[in-house]
Amino acid sequence: MMSTVVKRGYSPNDSKEFGSQSIEKLRKAGADLQYLLNQGYHIKGASTFVGNHYLLSERQRLALVRTVSSKESIERRKTKEIMDIPHGCTVNIDGLNTIITLEIALSDSLLLKCMDGTIRDLAALRGTYRLIDKTDAAILLIGKMLEKNAVNKAVFYLDAPVSNSGRLKQRIEEKLQGFHFNVQIEVIRNVDGTLESLENVITSDAIILDKCISWINLNARVIEEMLGGYPYIDCCCP
Repeated sequence: MMSTVVKRGYSPNDSKEFGSQSIEKLRKAGADLQYLLNQGYHIKGASTFVGNHYLLSERQRLALVRTVSSKESIERRKTKEIMDIPHGCTVNIDGLNTIITLEIALSDSLLLKCMDGTIRDLAALRGTYRLIDKTDAAILLIGKMLEKNAVNKAVFYLDAPVSNSGRLKQRIEEKLQGFHFNVQIEVIRNVDGTLESLENVITSDAIILDKCISWINLNARVIEEMLGGYPYIDCCCP
């Protein structure tokens, strides 16, 4: 049964770990991490070194990993980003990645403004997902933005091994049936591998962004245009 009110992505320690007194330290750590990435260090070892140096919590370390990218990665992603969505196109959506971030935005929980322009969260899926009271609203926000940009078809890819993917598929079908674009939902085992070979991909997953043909930063547009003034955590400002 769906809970009455759920704050997706909320952690009671966020106000302290990402508050004003912590941000300056996180930004210094982010600058150091990017320097190491620019020198060719792997993200895992570099983030461990920086996290230990600054005595960061696990959640702060995860925030840096999801926020910081090398300059080369940022430039590569930017060259593939579609700024003006072509009317009549087909978009390929990383369903859980996109919906969960919007659920978190609707929960007023912590979201990260990242170096590559995407908006990411700290939710740990780990094979489990359940629909919450924000799910319908998140799906409708996607629908409104896609209709605003006159897409012809939206293909949602959902991870078959993740719990409740079937229920989410049904809910997407129900909520988007009144919109003027075609909806196709694929529940498959390898969403990342599939999206890596496609164009017009909607996701914030860094690995997919590095490999796909082209991508659309839809969540940033949805949040900025429909949920304006969101208090993102920005660990990357100078």
